[in-house]
Amino acid sequence: MPPEKDSNGLDSYAFATDSHLCDLSEEKDGDESEFSGEENRNKLAYCVTDVPPWYLCIILGIQHCLTAFGGIIAIPLILSQGLCLQHDGLTQSHLISTIFFVSGVCTLLQVTFGVRLPILQGGTFTLLAPSMAMLSMPEWTCPAWTQNASLVNASSPVFIEVWQSRMRALQGSIMVGSLFQVLVGFSGLIGLFMRFIGPLTIAPTIALIGLSLFDSAGTSAGNHWGISSMTTVLIILFSQYLRHIPVPFPTYTKTKKLHTSRIYIFQILPVLLGITLSWLICYILTVYDVLPPNPEQYGHLARTDLKGDVVGHAPWFRFPYPGQWGLPTVSLAGVVGILAGVISSMIESVGDYHACARLSGAPPPPKHAINRGIGIEGLGCLLAGAWGTGNGTTSYSENVGALGITKVGSRMVIVASGVMMIVMGVFGKVGAIFTTIPTPVVGGMFMVMFGVISAAGVSNLQYADMNSSRNIFIFGFSMFSGLVIPNWLFKNPKAIATGVVVLDQVLQVLLTTSMFVGGFFGFFLDNTIPGSKRERGIVAWNQAHQDDSSNTLESGEVYNLPFGISSRLSSSSWVRYVPFCPPNATRSLDEASADANANNHANANSKAGANSLEVRQLPGNPEAPQIIKAAAL
Repeated sequence: MPPEKDSNGLDSYAFATDSHLCDLSEEKDGDESEFSGEENRNKLAYCVTDVPPWYLCIILGIQHCLTAFGGIIAIPLILSQGLCLQHDGLTQSHLISTIFFVSGVCTLLQVTFGVRLPILQGGTFTLLAPSMAMLSMPEWTCPAWTQNASLVNASSPVFIEVWQSRMRALQGSIMVGSLFQVLVGFSGLIGLFMRFIGPLTIAPTIALIGLSLFDSAGTSAGNHWGISSMTTVLIILFSQYLRHIPVPFPTYTKTKKLHTSRIYIFQILPVLLGITLSWLICYILTVYDVLPPNPEQYGHLARTDLKGDVVGHAPWFRFPYPGQWGLPTVSLAGVVGILAGVISSMIESVGDYHACARLSGAPPPPKHAINRGIGIEGLGCLLAGAWGTGNGTTSYSENVGALGITKVGSRMVIVASGVMMIVMGVFGKVGAIFTTIPTPVVGGMFMVMFGVISAAGVSNLQYADMNSSRNIFIFGFSMFSGLVIPNWLFKNPKAIATGVVVLDQVLQVLLTTSMFVGGFFGFFLDNTIPGSKRERGIVAWNQAHQDDSSNTLESGEVYNLPFGISSRLSSSSWVRYVPFCPPNATRSLDEASADANANNHANANSKAGANSLEVRQLPGNPEAPQIIKAAAL
């Protein structure tokens, strides 16, 4: 019987083998029978190719859905302002259900055919900035009557056309822009892009995504600063001060029967706990009429009954489908703006792949897996545009971090998450419940979330030499320009007048998108001002994200195509020229068996070598155990 391991209170069986796939530490001591506390913390309960029990997949799958909850619902709530939907809760619930459904479908595609790592897909803030810039153009400005709840008739054909025309324009731009990501991914051009993009380009681009949304956060939080401050304080309390405090929960297992297990619940679900508690307090204050019922009074928007009986009117089942808002339309200005967001999303995802591989006990992703991952993300954006989420999809960094907390790196858990998100998207009542979250509570969440996004962008500067006056100038000028130019153009929307309407629209969208302005100046200055690669941070960046995985047996088990597709393609010589196919799979397995043979002979007298003979069947490679056994003998 394999030893039982405890992972944050989730008792689970792990394999007895001590393969490097299940160990996060880079070096092992000679005597592996004695583990220190630090080594136990670095040990994974389940590796990327393992299949946990079904009940554990469901529990951890729910946890991943809840971890992504904040980012997924925040996007349609922000977009509703540009789509003139602030006072139409039922349509907002349909948007939330649609984005849950598409996120689930894209997650299944990514885990099965994409990079094949346990990484969740969801809405992306990189497309939110250009989308809001597009919707702020004069021709898409919301009519004044849509801002007054008493004048909005959600079933009126006029109102429906107002928001659906904007959504269709957004859909078409996202669909065309996503084709560029599909091309870059499946053609292998992402490697060429990364040669010219370094930390001084990435840092202002990602940081300005969060900083450009300060107005949305301030507007939502300002509806009741007391409630929004309480939400922010609760999220900070749970995520920072209480994250290392475990909470005992009753647990039942066959061996230990009924007992208590300690789970780091505050570290796993800080955003959900903070929002739920604030939501509950707002409900109590609404029931006792502590919050003003008069729409003219300050704090009225903190009430939970503003959307009426939106939960009651929402259908139990609603299946989202492509083109549900009508036939998408395309504008050149929207497409160019979305392209800026797509490029940022691709760069961010490459870093997420490496982080996910490290935390899930997998080898670093090879080039063909990265190409497939980027291509599938582009396909996901295409599906999101067709379904009408008003956004695209990308890899979620929050869920990558959750892998390090739970010590469960199995991709079957993410498959369970994808299925659950599809189910949540089909149940219309689920999306309706989320629309009843008071605006100040959402604003408090934005205060934390957008701040973290900005800081994540700045953290990329750790690779560059920030003692260099060159780098300080590039970063400072890029950040400041990304704030000043869009802000001035928002105040002077008619300043751009070249005489060509299409060119005016393109420049308006690009120059009002902070992340494009900052990223463009960072890219241009970093590649034109003289500086060594070490000074620019290119050397350290490449070392942190280098592709040092050969076509080993373990790499094939993780990244090869499923259902035996790789083995069928290995006999074809043309496969080596396809950037997203694993090259020479058969030869790689033979080389891996030879390496395993040499290693097993070298460690024949060690206990670790004995343990390495206990081989488990891994999905997607039925020949792998026989090869290893033969090599070991």
